[in-house]
Amino acid sequence: MRVGVHVSIAGSIDKAVDRAIEKSCDTFQIFSRNPRGWHYRALNTREIELFINKLDRSGLFPAVVHMPYLPNLAAPDDGIYKRSVDSLIEELRRCGALQVPYLVTHLGSHRGYGKAGGFLRVIEAINTAFHKVDNEVMLLLENTAGTKNSMGSTFEDIKYIFERIEYKDRIGICFDTCHAFAAGYELRTEEGLKTTIRHFDAIIGLNHLKLVHLNDSKGDFNSRLDRHEHIGLGYIGEDGFRVILSDQHIRKLPMILETPIDARRGDAENLAKVRALVNGD
Repeated sequence: MRVGVHVSIAGSIDKAVDRAIEKSCDTFQIFSRNPRGWHYRALNTREIELFINKLDRSGLFPAVVHMPYLPNLAAPDDGIYKRSVDSLIEELRRCGALQVPYLVTHLGSHRGYGKAGGFLRVIEAINTAFHKVDNEVMLLLENTAGTKNSMGSTFEDIKYIFERIEYKDRIGICFDTCHAFAAGYELRTEEGLKTTIRHFDAIIGLNHLKLVHLNDSKGDFNSRLDRHEHIGLGYIGEDGFRVILSDQHIRKLPMILETPIDARRGDAENLAKVRALVNGD
């Protein structure tokens, strides 16, 4: 089992590898730049080499990059949409330079203009980015919690997008447990999880599932609330995660925690909780 957390790149991007090692990760996720702004600094040759060399020596795999917060691939506003597509293109290039195999993206919000228009925007954005950037980076589409106007909360919606991407071998899926639970997919019982996995396999195909975001949920089942909670302290709960972590399909995938850091727990405690649940504690 390979489990890790999202780590900071503060100071220099190569320091993310050091932080992942310090936290006893097997895998890790980063933003390649400031996630809260449009502007970014180009990566220089020295920091790229440092990152790759540290990663090669670390045994950490896979390294994952997450798209910044501001891009919206379903945006109806032309200005925001163009910036979002440009951001996707840049992140694919940065992942290629850093030899990071996976880039995770949310599918965005149609902002009230309708799902049909949102689909067209997302599909065009990804196809445009793949035409502009030809490398081995796989773009992972992340399922959403079903908040108002969001794209990609159902497996059927993700399939609709997937089927219309020209380079399907460059697309995979990131499955977020909090988002799936909040969107109405039962994960807490063995039968519920099996039903969800069978449904995913029938609609999308388990061979396309490459990464799990392992997060508990502050919102109840089918709440449509996108709020992550510490492992075992949310509505999925410890028993639910025992079920999730015992599943053969999930255990073989890299798992990234995006849980809070507060007075109750930090990353180390959540990683320890996951490993304890796997061991039956």
